This record gives sequence, structure tokens and C-alpha cells, in this order.
Amino acid sequence: MPISAAQRAALLTATTVLLAVGCSDNGDKDKASEAPTDLAAQRLEWAPCPPPSPAEGGGLAPSPLPGGAAWECSFMDVPLDYAEPDGETIELALIRAKSRSQAQRIGSMIYNFGGPGGSGITGLPSFAPDYEKLRTRYDLVSFDPRGVGRSEDVQCLTDKELDEYYALDFSPDDAAEERTLSEAQKKYAAGCEKDSGAMLPHVGTENAARDLDLMRQVLGDDKLHYFGISYGTELGGVYAHLFPSKVGRALFDAVVDPNAGTEAGALGQARGFQLALDNFAKDCVARGDACTLPGSTVAEIEAFIIDLLDELDKKPIPGIGDRELTQTQATNGIAQALYSKEFWQYLEQGLDAADGGDGALLLALSDSMNGRDQNGSYSNIQAANAAINCVDYKERYTLGQAKERLPEFREASAVFGEWMGWALSSCSQWPVPGTWEHPDVSAPGAAPILVLGTTGDPATPFAGAKAMVDALGKGVGVELTFEGEGHGAYNGGNRCVQDTVNAYFLEGKVPASGTVCK
Repeated sequence: MPISAAQRAALLTATTVLLAVGCSDNGDKDKASEAPTDLAAQRLEWAPCPPPSPAEGGGLAPSPLPGGAAWECSFMDVPLDYAEPDGETIELALIRAKSRSQAQRIGSMIYNFGGPGGSGITGLPSFAPDYEKLRTRYDLVSFDPRGVGRSEDVQCLTDKELDEYYALDFSPDDAAEERTLSEAQKKYAAGCEKDSGAMLPHVGTENAARDLDLMRQVLGDDKLHYFGISYGTELGGVYAHLFPSKVGRALFDAVVDPNAGTEAGALGQARGFQLALDNFAKDCVARGDACTLPGSTVAEIEAFIIDLLDELDKKPIPGIGDRELTQTQATNGIAQALYSKEFWQYLEQGLDAADGGDGALLLALSDSMNGRDQNGSYSNIQAANAAINCVDYKERYTLGQAKERLPEFREASAVFGEWMGWALSSCSQWPVPGTWEHPDVSAPGAAPILVLGTTGDPATPFAGAKAMVDALGKGVGVELTFEGEGHGAYNGGNRCVQDTVNAYFLEGKVPASGTVCK
């Protein structure tokens, strides 16, 4: 469920508009995964970037960087199936901004902004100002992973069908609603198979990691220098496991717990979003009369939110145009606003407006999570998210099995528990099998990797950072903690975090594991 950084930027746009209205070889493992020599030798043809495609979320072509440097885009061929490396190929879309100092250049810095399913083509330009110091010694590079955006993508339903799908009740209250949800999940999976069946077995994280190594070779780098956020930390961990001797300088920010399977991961997220909601409510209480929500304690404010969601379950309210705000969309919108403290103001305004019968702002927040723009077009972020998660993870929970686990989820979160508990069944009717119970990220002999966790992170709870450090192995994971709120620390602007990470990437200074920034 973690979203991309590009969605975070899109959220700000949507709400603003609405408010205005050193290593061992381990050679055998590395060699077994090498791409064909002819693909590693391909030459990329870079050209000015066009506007993002609808599948990437649409919008304008990326603006020039400070100093007037232009963004360049290209395509790279990769095997559809690495088990048949000389077989059919597909294209991956890439974007780059060259280093400001080619004489001091270390190499390429490759970014993945999470999701899974987030577009790097839109994500990197959105956050490029945060990376200007890194651009002094690196080319900034990102990409749309297989199944995503401008690359060979996954599509499942039409825009109209997606409007209907996301308006459904995803926390059914009776047998009739359970049947409706099951039928919708079946239709969604069938649509993915019909439109993208040949891609579905091949969009998993292991293949994406192999794509990263091919990209490293094509870009001319001896080592992979990598900046992964959210799901990007899982992708980076799998890369480190497959190619430990090729790891250069790498940061994992907002860390996915590599030991958590589907159920444990969902429970962790339920607790994480509840923690973020608690912190939002505490902030509201601390502001006294300046907070517009009813209640003078955290419990009273959260009771108001629960009552509002219960009322929406009984009767949706007007949203945007002829679309209504349902209970599911309101819950989705609340979760979206908790990804960053800078969006708490929109959450407060949206809840207050919905209490008065206006669901537009919460619906806009939900649309941002689902990749819907103001014209009713959807990016493919959620289709790619489903396809990647369902081919990665083996577990297949029926609705009945999800229902049995609801008590534990309700205990984890009175607001989000039921919503996330039922979501266990998302892959129940998926047409291809999964790969693992959880990814293997052990990387003996890899260079030190910075692992950055945020104590108030809702989507990738803080405990995941320590779990990643342990799983990478002794001498590999270097734990860095940010005591604060939000999903991802570096882009949040904390000076201590940015200075520590920049010194590592630019000067090779590895901080002491356990370093804390506040």
C-alpha cells in the first residue's frame, strides 16, 4: 500500500486546486543473474522528455532544473523473462538529469519512489530540488519499472469501471456486500488478465532488481548507487541479495519490513496509520480552539471520525460533481493525508467539511491515492501495485479467511483495521501464483547501506528499519533514525538527515549505526 513520492506531489496539487475551488565477490550468485551481453551493450538514445503519459498520471513535461539543465528521457530494452534472457524483450522508460560537475561525477544515482507502481518519470522531477546537492556528483536517474506508467504497463479496467470499483464498500457488513466485493475482485483480476496477461507473471520485484543491474551496466557504472523510498527499499534489498558485489552507495528510506508477509505487513500498517492518526489528533488537541474538529481529547476526536465513517457507511454524501463520498473513499482519503504532516491541514479541513455534508476534499484525497486526475483519468499505479504485490507474495486469503482475522485488525486500529483486514483478500482471485512468503534481502559482503526509519511513519512502520538492518546482515545495514512524522525522511527537509545522507553519498562518510536525527 505504500504510495510513491510522485503521488505525494500530486496530492498537494489536487488539494490546492480544490481548496481554491568494499565487498566479497559472491560471483556465482551475481553471474547467474547477468543479462545477455548484447542488451548490456545497448546504447540509449536520450531526447527531451515529453509530458507524462496518462498511465503516469498526465501533466506537463518536466521543467528545467536550476541553472537551466534539461531533463532527458530514453527507453531501455530488458528481457521479458530472465529465465529466457535471449527471448522477447520489453521497454523500460528512463529519465535523467546530468551531474552539474562531470569532472567530479561519481556515477548515476538511480531512484525508486515506491508504490509498488509509482512512476519514477514523474517522481524524480517532482522532488529534484531536494537532490541538487547530490547532483553535484551524480547523474540523477529514475525509471518506470516493468508494469508501470510509460514502460510496458499493466491495465485492468476502464476509467468508468474504476470509478464504480472504488465507490464499492471494501468493508462489507453482510453477506450481500461480501458477494458484491468478491464479484468486483473477480472482475478486476479478469480485466488485468485480459488486458495484460502476458506481463502479469513477469512484473515481480526479482525481475525489477535484475532490470536495475542491467540499467547499471547500460549506464556505464561499476556499482549501483541507489536511493530507494518505501517499496523501493524492498527492491533495493532484493537487489543487494542478488548482486551483493555490485552495491555501491545506497539509501533505504521509509523501510519495508523484509520479514513481514502479507498479514503481518497489513497489521503493521494498520498500527502505523493508527499511530499517525493519534499524532494528528494530539496536534489538534494541542492547538485548542484553532482546531475545527469536535472534541478536547484524542479519544473524542477519533470517536468523531469513527462516527463520521459509520454515517457514510449508511449514507454517502455529495463529493465532486455527480460522485459521492463513501465510507471506503473517506477512509482512503484520511489515510492518504497521513502520509505527510504537511497534509494534516487538509485532513482537518476535509473532516470538518464532510461533517457538514461536503465530501469534496476527502474525495480528492482518495482520488490522489487511487491515481485519478481531475478529468477522470486514472494512472496505472493501483493496477501495477496489485500486479506486483500479487506476483511477489504467495498468500491467497479468501474473503472468509480475511473475515476471520478482523478482530486482530480491529484491535490494531479502530479506524483502519477493518479496511485493511478485508484487503487481505485482494489477491484471492489473481490469475498467476505468487513467489515468496517474504523477500530474501541477506547480502553478505555488500558495501554499507544506510537504512533510514522515521518513528511516526504510518505506511512503513519504524520497526521495519531495524528488521532490514538485521536481515541485510552484519556490517551491511547502517541504521539511521529520524524522530518525526511522515512517510520518508530525506525529502522532509530535516537538516540532520540530509547532511548525514549527503556526506555518505558525496564523501563516502558512513555514520555510526544508531545515529538519531531530531
